[in-house]
Amino acid sequence: MNSIPLTKPHGPGRPKDMEKRAAILDAAKALFIRNAFAGTSMDAIAAEAGVSKLTVYSHFGDKDNLFREVIRARVQDLLPEETYQYDPSADIGDTLHRIAQIHAHLDCNPETVGTFRAILSDCRQGNPRYGKLMWEEGPMRSRALLERLMQQAADAGKLDITDVTRAAIQFISLIKGDMMMRHMFGCADCAQTYAKEVEENARAGVTMFLRAYAIKR
Repeated sequence: MNSIPLTKPHGPGRPKDMEKRAAILDAAKALFIRNAFAGTSMDAIAAEAGVSKLTVYSHFGDKDNLFREVIRARVQDLLPEETYQYDPSADIGDTLHRIAQIHAHLDCNPETVGTFRAILSDCRQGNPRYGKLMWEEGPMRSRALLERLMQQAADAGKLDITDVTRAAIQFISLIKGDMMMRHMFGCADCAQTYAKEVEENARAGVTMFLRAYAIKR
C-alpha cells in the first residue's frame, strides 16, 4: 500500500508567491512613476522588490504585461467595480456625486499625476503603446463601467440619455475640468485650496450634468 504524505506539497499561488507578486507590483509602480517606462529595467524592478529577475519574469512574462498589471491593480484598488454599482433605490444624483468625488480625487492626486507624466514622457520618446495600455486599463475601463451605470439609470427612468458613451465622456470632462492639467503643470500651489476646489468642481459638474440629463418630475 502506498503511504499517504503527511504534508501537502506546495503549489503555485501559495502566500509566499503572492507576497512576491505584490512586492514586484509595488516596486514596478514606484519605478515606473520615478523613471518612466523606458527608463525602468526588469533588473531594477527585481532589485527594488528583493527578488530575482527570473522571479519577475515567471510572474509577469515581460515588461509590457507587468506594466499592464500595475495599471490594472492600481485602478482596481482605487476604482473597484463596486464603485459603479447601480442602486435603483438610491437617488441618482447622490450616486453620481459619490462617483464624481472619487474620480476627481483620484485623477488629481500626486501619484496619478506622476503616472501620467511618466506615460507622456514615454510617448514623447516614441513608445505610444505604453500610453495605449494605460488608456485601456484606466480611462476606458472606468468609462465602460460608468456607461453601464448610466444605461441602467436610463432604463429605470432616472436619466434621459440616448447616447450613454457621449454622456459618460461629458460627465468625466465636467467633473475633472482643468484640475488635473493644473497639477500636471505644477500650478496647484496650495494643497488645501486645491483639494477644496477639486471637490467643488466635481459637485458643480454633476449639477450641470443633471440639468441636461435628469428626468424632470
